[in-house]
Amino acid sequence: MNSNSASVPTATPKRLFGHPPGLTILFLTDMWAEFSYFGLQALLVYYMTSQLGFSQGKSSLIYGIYGGAAFFSPFFGGIIADKWLGRTRSVVIGGLLMMLGHFAMAFPAFLFPALALVALGNGLFMPPLAVQVGALYADDDPRKAHAFSAYYMGINLGGLLAPLVCGSLGELLGWHWGFGAAGVGMFFGLVIYLGFKRLLPHDPGRRMPAAPGTTRVPIDARAVRLLVVLVAVVILFRIAYEQSGNVIALWVRDQTDRSMFGGALTIPATWFQAINPLLIILFTPLLIHYWGKKPHSGTAALLLRRMSFGCMIAGGSMLVMVAAAIVNARTGQPVGAWWVLLYFLLLTMGELLVIPVGLTLVNLLSPAGFAATAMGAWYIAKFLGSVLAGVMGSYWGAIPPALFFGLGAGSVLLAAVILRLMGSVEQRRG
Repeated sequence: MNSNSASVPTATPKRLFGHPPGLTILFLTDMWAEFSYFGLQALLVYYMTSQLGFSQGKSSLIYGIYGGAAFFSPFFGGIIADKWLGRTRSVVIGGLLMMLGHFAMAFPAFLFPALALVALGNGLFMPPLAVQVGALYADDDPRKAHAFSAYYMGINLGGLLAPLVCGSLGELLGWHWGFGAAGVGMFFGLVIYLGFKRLLPHDPGRRMPAAPGTTRVPIDARAVRLLVVLVAVVILFRIAYEQSGNVIALWVRDQTDRSMFGGALTIPATWFQAINPLLIILFTPLLIHYWGKKPHSGTAALLLRRMSFGCMIAGGSMLVMVAAAIVNARTGQPVGAWWVLLYFLLLTMGELLVIPVGLTLVNLLSPAGFAATAMGAWYIAKFLGSVLAGVMGSYWGAIPPALFFGLGAGSVLLAAVILRLMGSVEQRRG
């Protein structure tokens, strides 16, 4: 059962491209928030190894712990939003904390407090904002799945701009310029959110305890179990996926030939982090158009099968890196950039069938009154995946690269098998 139907405005709102205008506001708000988040992420490993003198292993571990904390906090942030703050106040407070954290990153002595502020703010910001996307639509509105894909495209538009702007400023002008630009991005996001708050769904506020003698809203135990298993399986996908900003970033810097025009120009390593969000922006409208023609595209069984197929494609991206590592080991020379381009192409295609589809499934299965909490639980997969990816990344160099990437491929392909089995079970039950 989903709690969002109660939040849908009773009056018929104006439409923008067939969707409520509130979707555009949430799209832009999250775009700037993700610009700030990915701006920091694009610089973090390079900053720690080059500016602070941290070892690669220590930097990868810090990167993984920070990424994990940033996506474990949404579980508690969702509870806080549901029970105490309400969605709007939670988004605003979270955004302010993230903005302060990004500005604090400009000072080396504040590295750990700054990362803590960003992680805490992210926890308060993300779950209620995503829940508001679903609250724009009735439960049976077929546009909801398309809305989450469009919302996810906004995330990646910010991710595309971040390495190009923050990464370039950090590498060319100084680290504090890059981190400062990330803070400014979060400021823009808050201005848009507060300036157009009237277009957003009504905030139900904090969840009140049931009065004596009243009937509690029933919770579908099967749906809750499915959510728990879904989160556990997505962790396997995340272990490999989170290497894209960690070990893959180091591979691009150290084992990839980034020269152009006979060595006259070298592409900045941070620019490669823009490939994934750029491809998402290009592919998402095509997917939305394709899915819009499919009847019954929002059932749990079909969504699970779609996620399984996405994991299979993402597993192929890791196999590409296995092949690249073998070539690198044989020649002892940096490999062509097209290996990384093919990696990001397959990873992105898989991601589009896993992450936004998973958000739709979580929204579909969320128990009434616990929408933000359930959305926060979804981010636990990113938390554990980031931590495990960081631990795995700390062994980069200790084990052969081909084996390293092979382990990542095995993790994602295992997730594909489990999701396929879950989809088959749901189809039989349906």
